[in-house]
Amino acid sequence: MAQGPRRTIRQVVAVVALAVAVTAFLSVAAVRHGFFDLKVYYGALTWWVHDGGEIYDFLKPGTQYGFTYPPFAALVMLPMAYLPWSAAIAVSVAASVVVTVVLFWWLVDPISRRSGWTRWFALAVALCLAAAYEPMRETVNFGQVNMLLLFLVAIDLLRLLPAGSRWAGVGIGLATAIKLTPGIFIVYLLVTGRRRAAVTSMAAAAGTTLLAAALFPDASREFWTEALWNTGRVGELAFVSNQSLRGVVARLNPEHPSTLAWLALVLATLALWGWRSRAAVAAGDEATGLALTGAVMCLVSPVTWVHHLVWLLPALILLVDNAMAAPVDSRRRRVLLGAAIVGYGFLISRIVWAWEKDFTGLDGFLGSNTYVWISLALLAFLPIRRRGDAGRVSHRRGDAGPVSRRWAVPAGSAVEAPGVPQLDQPDRGAATGQRNRIGRAFTVR
Repeated sequence: MAQGPRRTIRQVVAVVALAVAVTAFLSVAAVRHGFFDLKVYYGALTWWVHDGGEIYDFLKPGTQYGFTYPPFAALVMLPMAYLPWSAAIAVSVAASVVVTVVLFWWLVDPISRRSGWTRWFALAVALCLAAAYEPMRETVNFGQVNMLLLFLVAIDLLRLLPAGSRWAGVGIGLATAIKLTPGIFIVYLLVTGRRRAAVTSMAAAAGTTLLAAALFPDASREFWTEALWNTGRVGELAFVSNQSLRGVVARLNPEHPSTLAWLALVLATLALWGWRSRAAVAAGDEATGLALTGAVMCLVSPVTWVHHLVWLLPALILLVDNAMAAPVDSRRRRVLLGAAIVGYGFLISRIVWAWEKDFTGLDGFLGSNTYVWISLALLAFLPIRRRGDAGRVSHRRGDAGPVSRRWAVPAGSAVEAPGVPQLDQPDRGAATGQRNRIGRAFTVR
């Protein structure tokens, strides 16, 4: 049998075995939420469209939960009110799966090239691992919109901005109009000097918000003057699922959480993020800028439920990417792969729920905030390809034998060898002229 077919068979067997293992894991570990959040959206829209009620007055029966998103989100979700419940579930799951496949298709390409894997195999492995990832399975089981928002932001940062498109920023603006927290990516554009894209984002967010206000003036008035400020609609800050800095502070003193301590932590975290984000963009490393901003968004948001931590997926994938770019058997590769494995292991484990009822004491402080510590570690230590750091070579072995220097970066390059500055970049050639052209292409202007 030819080498190619044998390799394909091995990869198919490996993917099937991994899928079976993940399915077995989910049958034990996954919690079924019955599309709880989707029921809130569906109930609120049905109440609004068919029963004549105001959308922000609706509360899911027997709970304190209501529709908490801006009016533009209601406009986007409006077709749901005309679908049967089973169809709404199918659309929600299908949308999350499709955008996840496309996003991973972009993110895992560098890993597949470095490792000598076929692209479909790397994608299939990544998707199987994502299915076991607690924030991802929670997003699907709750019927949440997290992956759709991440996808909108990624279109801007990974596809449009590197290409210099005049539409860069629209995705971030739409995501911000649907849910306010992605607005930190507008701040990211400003902090890193992309004023045109930032203005485009603000215009898109403002324009869609005004459109919703024109169509639904009463709902818009109620959201911006009342519903937005009613924090009781989203749940208790000290609840262990709140894996933000605000949650950490609230669990220290649930009755009287210190706002001053929280603000001090937020300012320090934002300062670290601003410094690292500017360094990433100066090196042409937009993917790491996306990952850092996703991590800081989870940290500084007052409420970051576990399912919101899908925003850490780019950082975990980039850890693996940086590891595979390091020389085989090097300490750097072992450390980065180890960090990715440990972080992923914790984030599939539901470990924080061990302290759901009692998060007091040192073990409660450390254990109930495990996902916060991971977010902080990714923000502080996710590698950035730095200007002038050269000479490191990745060696990989494929079926054709060792391949060396394919990913080497010449001295003086703006990008450090262990990373990929843009996800769609071509392979670097050996010729000096080609290297210089690519180097100029990744210079931040």
